[in-house]
Amino acid sequence: MRCSLERCSGVYERRKIAHTVRYDGQLVVIDHVPADVCSLCGDVSLELDTVRRLEELLRSKDQPASTAPLYEFA
Repeated sequence: MRCSLERCSGVYERRKIAHTVRYDGQLVVIDHVPADVCSLCGDVSLELDTVRRLEELLRSKDQPASTAPLYEFA
């Protein structure tokens, strides 16, 4: 499928990404998220089912698989 950005001639490729989001005041990284990524510009497209699963994960009170340090760029 061609990239959805107007001036990009790239095509989407299926990949696993690390999705980063700020949720409830915390920075959360979810690894191995299936996504379509443009081969040229890097635009990311997520399927509706994937977005719903991400929302479920964020709302759950499960402990994360691991934690990582967070550095502030000041």
